Amino acid sequence: MANLRAAQKEMTRRRLLTKALELFDDKGYAATTVEDIASAAGTTKVTFYAHFASRSDLMRALIGQLNEILRRAGTADGYASRSEELVTAVRDGSREGIANWLLDSAARWPEIKPYITSALDAAVIDPDLRDLVDEWFEEVIDDIATGLDQAGRFDPDTRRVRGVLAFNQLDALARRWMRRGWDSDGDLALDVLISSWMHLLAEGADAPPLAQRWRADLGIPTLTLTDYRADF
Repeated sequence: MANLRAAQKEMTRRRLLTKALELFDDKGYAATTVEDIASAAGTTKVTFYAHFASRSDLMRALIGQLNEILRRAGTADGYASRSEELVTAVRDGSREGIANWLLDSAARWPEIKPYITSALDAAVIDPDLRDLVDEWFEEVIDDIATGLDQAGRFDPDTRRVRGVLAFNQLDALARRWMRRGWDSDGDLALDVLISSWMHLLAEGADAPPLAQRWRADLGIPTLTLTDYRADF
């Protein structure tokens, strides 16, 4: 009997998550109330609050589901999530490995689109969720920087900057696709992204620091990593 009750409780929780995601995707996070979610799930607000402390708490659970889809697992060293596949692809630095990771990620865009758009929508109006989404993005950047650290590739001071640039290229292309679909050749866009990641993360390790030289010649202060992160 206890097992049956536990199974029913889990089923209700999953139904609340499923219906909430559908409503967030259809109406937007801001326009969806707890009452809407409970009604769509065929239950009551009392039952909703038995599973989630708030709408934002439910959104956190959806981000947890997103991590499962993307195979991002918690780590013993304190990271909320990490993709060992991404770390490995960057560390190895082969075109095949980086291409496979990026193409696999793009293949999941249809599945993760409602999660991403809902999380971004929620982040606009909920400071706690905004911080959570920002932290999630930072963890992906950390994965890239960790791969470069493990490979010992590039100047250590540039590794996180390279992660920021690589992530923002991927993020920009994914968000554009989520808004508009492919308005040109999708394979071509992904091929360009792969080439750009190869240049940033695997090739040209001995390329001269042209921006630093240019700033020095003109007497312009050097940007810090904080400046880079603020810009993005």
